[in-house]
Amino acid sequence: MLVFSTSDKGGTGRSVTSCNLAYRLCMSGRNVAYVDFDFGSPTAGALFEISTVERGITDGGVHSYLLGQTGTAARVDIGTATDRAELKRVAPRSGRLVLFPGDEGGAEFLTADDAVVTRCAELLVALEQEFRVVFVDLSAGRSVALEIALQATALPQLRRRTARWLIFHRWTRQHILAAAGLVYGPHGLLQTGAACGHDPDELLGSTRYIRTAVPAANSHLTAQRAAQAAWLQEQDVALRRLATANRLGATAVLGATPMEPVLQWREQLILDSDVNAHIANHETAQAYTELARRLVDVASWERL
Repeated sequence: MLVFSTSDKGGTGRSVTSCNLAYRLCMSGRNVAYVDFDFGSPTAGALFEISTVERGITDGGVHSYLLGQTGTAARVDIGTATDRAELKRVAPRSGRLVLFPGDEGGAEFLTADDAVVTRCAELLVALEQEFRVVFVDLSAGRSVALEIALQATALPQLRRRTARWLIFHRWTRQHILAAAGLVYGPHGLLQTGAACGHDPDELLGSTRYIRTAVPAANSHLTAQRAAQAAWLQEQDVALRRLATANRLGATAVLGATPMEPVLQWREQLILDSDVNAHIANHETAQAYTELARRLVDVASWERL
């Protein structure tokens, strides 16, 4: 399965959520690859706490591979290379979690030419044969990374393989509108996908939204003032209406992650050890586990 993570705005929690989903799937016994396609800011290494590649790799990263400057894309076994002791201690039945880092200072592509798209398709085919789940963390917005991914997945060798497109947005008016624009707007996912040869209806059927940093349903009850509580409740209702009006309603949402104090201070994997130590909230780890389950469970995905 190929999973493409994207968002129209930065700061949506796209990368930190995708890394956590990859980790949870690995813990469930699946071999998982994480490909850093955020060419301008490859920071997946920092999220997995691998100091040697926290800003990308100096030679042989995904960027170099796509440009034909190296014959293979560099890979890093996360359990071996991470600086975080708890992440090294994996359960006996866990799968492998492998990072394919971007290039440090690689910068964005100017165009998605045929050679780049072909190399992208070759990489994805090889990874999909080796790993159960392949996460591709795309750059934010209507980027060339998104266009490369759409062109590659429209090629015959990838057209019939299972692909998921995850659109991340925070629970605010601006983020809801931005996410809708990324999918339905000019040069968005559907329009660009159609130009690349995708069937728009099939592409839409492979697309779901993930809401991040969503306040608890009863957050208005803890507000300090009655007027504030009423306002918060009104805003939540208004956001739900806005999401539905922009086709981001409940039937299109894979799930949501709650506001997490740990992630407000430091973007990282939320491990069970963090929960057991009462550092991270149990609800956050549970949300990641449930999202990971829905992502790979065909029945759960199709019920939406």
